[in-house]
Amino acid sequence: MDEPNHGQNENSKSDSKTTNNSDTPNNVLDPGSSNEPLNNRQRFLQGCLAMVPLSVAVIPWGLLAGSYAIESGLNPIESQALSAILFAGSAQLVATGMIKAGAGITTLLLTTLFITSRHFLYSVSMRGTIGKLPLRWRLSLGFLLTDELFAICGNQSEKRFEPWYALGAGLSFYLCWNLATLIGIVAGSYIPALNELGLEFAVAATFIALVVPNVKNSPTLAAVTMALLLSITLNLFQVEGALMLASLGGMLTGYLVETLRGEPA
Repeated sequence: MDEPNHGQNENSKSDSKTTNNSDTPNNVLDPGSSNEPLNNRQRFLQGCLAMVPLSVAVIPWGLLAGSYAIESGLNPIESQALSAILFAGSAQLVATGMIKAGAGITTLLLTTLFITSRHFLYSVSMRGTIGKLPLRWRLSLGFLLTDELFAICGNQSEKRFEPWYALGAGLSFYLCWNLATLIGIVAGSYIPALNELGLEFAVAATFIALVVPNVKNSPTLAAVTMALLLSITLNLFQVEGALMLASLGGMLTGYLVETLRGEPA
């Protein structure tokens, strides 16, 4: 009478072992499991995937930057070096335009410095998350810091921020930008007037995609609205330095609204 019970117990034990063994691989293989933290490679790949939409959106912009650099009189090596070293789309377009117009080096450097000065604000904002990292991380992420990377990682808290995630996002965007620039350089050498195909709209489209999701309060809305109105108005009247004035006007408006309403931006 006892033997069947032992057999049933053994069967139940073997079933439970089978169940436990079948559960274990699922937990190990599932990177999203709460019991299994992501390793550095998985975080890096997650960052790459998160940046894919913005990397795709910036391709026309990179094509334009490469072709415009060739049209401005730079050779292919100089044109590619501009993307590899400067790595700032709007500054590159303005710089190549000023080179084509014969602007002096001092004017060129000052204009580039002003256009890219927003990255100083980005770095200050992310100081709490990046400042405690080793020097090699600070230098790497500092070089890769762009509008797109800030849009993805800028609002992350110190606990949520992952350096490998940020590195994957920033490095994948850097490679995509330089590849698009290279294609633009080659295309610009063989296809005349490539910059007349309307690729410059990619610049506006990219910034719209970055700005709109972050308009979450009245100071930000006021700053964006004022910058937009000033930019359009000053350009219609062909005022020199319209971009700089619109940027300053937007920042000042946002600060005033934040001060008056007591609502943080």
